[in-house]
Amino acid sequence: MTVAGVPYAGIATRAVALAVDAVIAHVIVLSGGAVLALVASLVGDTTLDTAEQVLAGCAWAATVAAYFVLFWSTAGQTPGMRLLGLRVVGPDGAHPRVFRSWVRVLGLGLAIVPLFAGFIPVLLDRRRRGLQDFLAGTVVVYELQPEAAGDVQPSS
Repeated sequence: MTVAGVPYAGIATRAVALAVDAVIAHVIVLSGGAVLALVASLVGDTTLDTAEQVLAGCAWAATVAAYFVLFWSTAGQTPGMRLLGLRVVGPDGAHPRVFRSWVRVLGLGLAIVPLFAGFIPVLLDRRRRGLQDFLAGTVVVYELQPEAAGDVQPSS
């Protein structure tokens, strides 16, 4: 499926996919936290000191990052991207490998932190790349029909 002949995904579809993925990732984190809180309440004190709060924050970040890296490096798309017919591809046209996915997730964090300013290039770049795409050397494309798949080879 292409939109107006342009295979590169725009900011609106990417934003919706990211929102869906954020909800899914946070349901996973909250479910795990609920189980741990239940176990903690059964065995003793449930208050967290500063070090435990920092550890919980690191576990949250690691879980969310692992969610994106796992899906990008194995399937080339997250569930949110699949729902909207998007796929992330590397310079070779295949889904990114683990290292490139980690770079992309770090870039995603950097794109989000300054009030989502890292997504502004999606509006300006010919291939609609955000900060995370520039850093990882990836592009996000609409999934194409098999006969048109050869038309989308990201240039370096």
